[in-house]
This record gives sequence, C-alpha cells and structure tokens, in this order.
Amino acid sequence: MARSTESLAIVFAGLSGSDRLYQSLGDARAREVVTRCLEFMSECIAEGEGIVIKTIGDEIMCTFPSAERAVEAAVAMQEGMDRERPGSDADVAIRIGLHYGVAILEAGDVYGDVVNVAARMAGIAKGGQIITTQETAESLSPALKSITRHLDRLSIKGKSELIDIFEVVWQPANVTRIATKLIRPSSQELCLRLRYRGRELALDQSSGTIVLGRGKKADLIVNDRMASREHARIEFRRDKFVLIDQSTNGTYVVTADGPLYLRGEEATLTGEGQISFGRSLSETEEVVSFSCGS
Repeated sequence: MARSTESLAIVFAGLSGSDRLYQSLGDARAREVVTRCLEFMSECIAEGEGIVIKTIGDEIMCTFPSAERAVEAAVAMQEGMDRERPGSDADVAIRIGLHYGVAILEAGDVYGDVVNVAARMAGIAKGGQIITTQETAESLSPALKSITRHLDRLSIKGKSELIDIFEVVWQPANVTRIATKLIRPSSQELCLRLRYRGRELALDQSSGTIVLGRGKKADLIVNDRMASREHARIEFRRDKFVLIDQSTNGTYVVTADGPLYLRGEEATLTGEGQISFGRSLSETEEVVSFSCGS
C-alpha cells in the first residue's frame, strides 16, 4: 500500500489502573473486564465514524476524520463508562488523549508527529479524563470548544516550545475541579539533579522531558536488564518535577517519606531519593540518585 498523508484526529483510549484489576479480581475475571471495556470503546469509535488502528494491551489507538468526531466519541466513551459500567463490579475508568493534525498513512497504520503528540496527551490523562492540545481545541465547533478548559502548559520531547494542554470537561461538575486544580508557577527556579555511575544530569524548567532507560535513545542510559528501553520519563510541570513510569516491570522510588512503586503511574520528585528500574533498590546496584531544590 502506497504511503499518503491526511489530516486526522488520533485518539488513544486506555484503561486506568488495569494492573490493579488483575491483583484484585484474578487473571480470568480481570481479562474478561478488560475485554468487555475494549469492546465497548470500539463500539463508540465505530459509531463516531472512527477506525480502530490497533489495540495495545489495554489501550486502543484509533483515527477520526475530524477533531469534532473524535471529541464526540471520547465524550460518548466516558459517559457510557460512567453510566453503563461495562466493567460491572470492577472499579474501571478510561483515560483518553487526542490530537488533530497531518498523519502519514501506510500499510494500515499511521505515523508522524500527530501520533506522538496524541500519545503524549494520553500519557498525561488520568482515569475519567479527556486531554488534548490547544491547537485541537481551537479547531472545534463553538459548542464543543465551550466545554474545554485550559489545564496546563508543558514541555514535550521533540518540541522546542511549551504546549498548552486542554481538558474536555464532559461532566459539568468537573468545571469547579479544574478551576481549583490549576497550578501556579513558583517564583523560585527549581533544579533536579540526577546521579548515576559518576554521571550527573541537571534539569531545570527549560530542560523539557528526559527519558531514562536501557535503550540507546534514552537521555540517561541505565545498565539494568530489568529496565525497559524507555523505562520512565521526567518532566517539569509548572513548579514540580514529575516522574512517569512507562515500563513493563515498574519503577521503584525511595524518599524520606518511604518507598513507592509505580507502574503506568507518576509521582512528584521532591527532596532527595533514589530510583531503580524493574526491581527494588535492595535487588540491584543500578540506582539513580536524585536531589531537588532551588
């Protein structure tokens, strides 16, 4: 199939906290719940004239001919999950990220910057949220644009400028929540220092997103076979540094407040601490130390 380009809305919709389902319900029941939820999301996508490109674990990647259709389908998914509870007795929520732009189509798949940005929006979204970009929000009809709210301004790897992030407020009650959630930037310049095997890496609010992992493309390469190639990333969000796990085996963090295990989750890095990849600090010497201060 020949390569072509087309303006499309790219949507990533996935289950939030599905790992905990397997722990609480057992493999068979959890798999049933995940399958039922994915089928429900696929139905919403088809009804909104979308096309499912692929299913990646508990996440669906799909395309829509317009941002309008994508947002309408995303709202339908969230409302349906909230109303019909296809997960039955399980505590299930979905997180959705989307972006509209020019995509490269080839062999039944889609590529390009629009896909990367949409995936990044999905990585920011929490359960029950729909996250998009200002560029996408501004392309919506007045009716849909009116239910979007500015959420934050973030740096994204590969982008030289900060990106304005918007949330689609599909529940009216969420307006108040967003208004109180906005983060005011600190007047102090914060710096995060990472130390690993004699190397030190310093981050500030202009550093953008950095990746930690085993792969050669990582900004800080960790020599641990349990680490994923792009195991985790760290980004500056207004007045804090946030560690986001995107690995198979999870990320371990130890601070003065105690140990923390992340898998598909994120945590704010404050004070001093240590990070290990895929196994606890007691099981490996491949540990990254960090300190955060002004």
